[in-house]
Amino acid sequence: MSNPPGLDRHLRRLRRMASPSGLRTLDRALFAGGERIATNAQIKITTGEVSGRQHVPSRPGDPPNQDTGLLANNIEVVSKEPLVVEVSSNAPYSAALELGTSRMAERPFMRPARDEEKPEVLRLVQRALGRLARDSG
Repeated sequence: MSNPPGLDRHLRRLRRMASPSGLRTLDRALFAGGERIATNAQIKITTGEVSGRQHVPSRPGDPPNQDTGLLANNIEVVSKEPLVVEVSSNAPYSAALELGTSRMAERPFMRPARDEEKPEVLRLVQRALGRLARDSG
């Protein structure tokens, strides 16, 4: 029994899309999305009250106001494995600020940045997939 018309061509296209170069294209799109999230989070922290001696803590539920710069300067984007990108802050107190503690209400900065950038990250990945499909035809 023969395959339906176009099936072999379509299967070849899918194999090329899943090739190492196709995965690199998608990784680049995901990494660019991660950088957007990181930048958004940094802006949330650095847009606010004065740092240093006149530092004013943010209100509960609002992103933290920058004080020393450690939190914003330690946000990084890392490719963990193919098609997995992690955006995190390595400041020792970042989780306490993001999620709160029993003694302090949360001051989220990463989750709101992720949520705000999600539509653009999806567009970046969709455009990469579209280029792969078009170039693999």
